[in-house]
Amino acid sequence: MEHQHEGHDHRHHDHQHHEPGHGGAGRVSWATAARATLHCLTGCAIGEVLGMVIGTALGWGNVPTMVLAIVLAFFFGYALTLRGILAAGVGLRTAVRVALAADTLSIAVMELIDNGVIALWPGAMDAHLSDPLFWIVLAIALAAAFVITTPVNKWMIGRGKGHAVVHQYHH
Repeated sequence: MEHQHEGHDHRHHDHQHHEPGHGGAGRVSWATAARATLHCLTGCAIGEVLGMVIGTALGWGNVPTMVLAIVLAFFFGYALTLRGILAAGVGLRTAVRVALAADTLSIAVMELIDNGVIALWPGAMDAHLSDPLFWIVLAIALAAAFVITTPVNKWMIGRGKGHAVVHQYHH
């Protein structure tokens, strides 16, 4: 098995710099950044939809529902990262630190864009779950968040931060 510390570090080094010439953000592939962003997007989408469903079911107004959706987006974003790190046999305390370091900026940017689009789109804040407008605007908001967050993740991974930190535990 190659889970000894030496082989582990070597694979992390190779994974962090996907192209020759270790020079930073420009050396990380867009595909790697997109995969990291899609990972965060999945957790954010689960949290957003669940928050909207719970807020709507409880008859909450827009602000408390949005706050719940954001909190749940962070929770599920971190939870998906934690699951992978814990599966690699890392202790809980280290796994939590890695997840926080890896995902906080990514999820924050994603939530800012996502919720900004929803808040600014006419009628979106008042659309109900049964209204096609809700789902259309949510899809557009999540797509915009993905497009804007991917370069952020590319930049972070190129500097050994963000999901670059997670990759040393995944392989």
